[in-house]
Amino acid sequence: MNIETQIQIRKNPYLYHYLRENTAWYKILNRYPEAIKNLEQEAKDYYHLNPSDKIDQISKKVEMIRTFMDMIN
Repeated sequence: MNIETQIQIRKNPYLYHYLRENTAWYKILNRYPEAIKNLEQEAKDYYHLNPSDKIDQISKKVEMIRTFMDMIN
């Protein structure tokens, strides 16, 4: 794996942990360093870090607060 790819992986803790859990990516990144973008997208999907996932999380929290407020009243 080239140095730039290693640095990019070490900078992002989510990417680093995802790579440790899915070791098949080591082989892919050794052969195709440009596949780092695919790895990043897959890690975002796995850890629910996409913007749509964040919106869903916020809406669930708002709904929980709304339900709590309804119980108080």
